[in-house]
Amino acid sequence: MPFEKNDPRINRNGRPKGSPNVITEEIRKAYAMVLENKLPDLEHWITQVSHKDPAKAADLLMRLSERFLPMLARTEITGADGQDLFKGLKFDFGNNVEDNTPVEGNRDLGIDDNHRS
Repeated sequence: MPFEKNDPRINRNGRPKGSPNVITEEIRKAYAMVLENKLPDLEHWITQVSHKDPAKAADLLMRLSERFLPMLARTEITGADGQDLFKGLKFDFGNNVEDNTPVEGNRDLGIDDNHRS
C-alpha cells in the first residue's frame, strides 16, 4: 500500500524513546545462541590464537564481550564547582628501607623530599 498524504494510520511520533528495537533484539539473541553452542570451540580457538599472539587473543575476547556486556561509562569525580578533588592532598613516602634515602616519588607529588612531618 503506497504512502498517502495525511493518512491517519501513520505513526508520526515514531518509536518511543528507550523502547527496544525488536529486530535488533532478535538478532542479538540468535547470535548469542550460536555462540553458546560454539563455546567449547571458541575457547579452543582463542587458546590457539593466544599461543601465537596473546595480545590478539585478548583483543578478540574484548571485541566479543562488547556484544553482550554493557559498556561502563567513565565517571569523573570532582570537588565543589568542578575543582580538583585531591587539591592539597600530599603523600610522604618516607625513606627507602634499604639505604634510608628519600623516595623519589615525593617530588612528583609536589612534596619536598627533605620535608618530614
